Amino acid sequence: MKRNVMQVQKLLLTSLAVFGSLSLTLSAELRAEQNVQAQIMAKVAADNALKNPDEWRTVDINNMVLLTLPHGKVVIELAPQFSPKHVEQFIRLTKASHYDGNKFYRVIDGFVAQAGPEDGSLADRSVTALALEGEWPTDKDWSFTLVQKNDLFAEQTGFKDGFSLGYSPSENRAWLTHCPGVVAMARGNEADSASSHFYITNGQAPRYLDRIMTIFGRVIYGMNHVQAITRTTSIEGETAVGRSAHTPIISMKMMADVPLAGQIQLEVKNTESKLFAKKLTERIERDNAFFFKQPPPVLDVCQTPVVTRIKAS
Repeated sequence: MKRNVMQVQKLLLTSLAVFGSLSLTLSAELRAEQNVQAQIMAKVAADNALKNPDEWRTVDINNMVLLTLPHGKVVIELAPQFSPKHVEQFIRLTKASHYDGNKFYRVIDGFVAQAGPEDGSLADRSVTALALEGEWPTDKDWSFTLVQKNDLFAEQTGFKDGFSLGYSPSENRAWLTHCPGVVAMARGNEADSASSHFYITNGQAPRYLDRIMTIFGRVIYGMNHVQAITRTTSIEGETAVGRSAHTPIISMKMMADVPLAGQIQLEVKNTESKLFAKKLTERIERDNAFFFKQPPPVLDVCQTPVVTRIKAS
């Protein structure tokens, strides 16, 4: 009986040893397979980069703003080519720490998150008002990447330098559009009354504001943190949100002024590339099995992503 027990124990130990060896072998094989897959993916990415060298555009570090919130960091790409005076003033104010400590005092779900110094304060009154830069003239040599014709708010829509825009050939005028994530200067009733208060669109595109407000930038990183800014308007039955609960701006800095270790280097899809135009066509046609009912061949410029990625060091 004792011998049988010993034989069983020996058999069990042998089985465990074999099983352990097999497990180690399988784990090693799995790791090896994963390494091979990683190498293949890296090669595919490298090959794509060689085939499409202009697929990505490096964002100029001198043209990026780092907005630090209590819950995360947001990067804004500025648009001096479209709104030079507003960008110039925003950069000057940012370098002077004008926005540090300000709060997002008007945050409406699905609309905008607006920030700036307290109304009537010295910081508020000391900033010069700017002339509206809501649109600009175009000539015969002007070009952009077309997305759609006969948009509800424009004769044509598309992209230029990564920014969504509207275009009216009959007027020879173009303008940036209020898509989610754009940054614009707030103003009073007078067209030329914008100074330092700004807003970020945080939901549905309020395109009815196109041409009558100055858009001067767009969020290219950290939009999830913009969405997490505390709403200041209350739903019926809720307690009103007091100013003490408003989300503050910890700091606002030009990315070039941030120490190297804290900089966020980014690349965005190049909207002037042939590959981007090809992707637009594919999105319009939607020629795949998922669409068992074919939708209309249209594409909303505000629902057309311009992807951002961290630049490889």
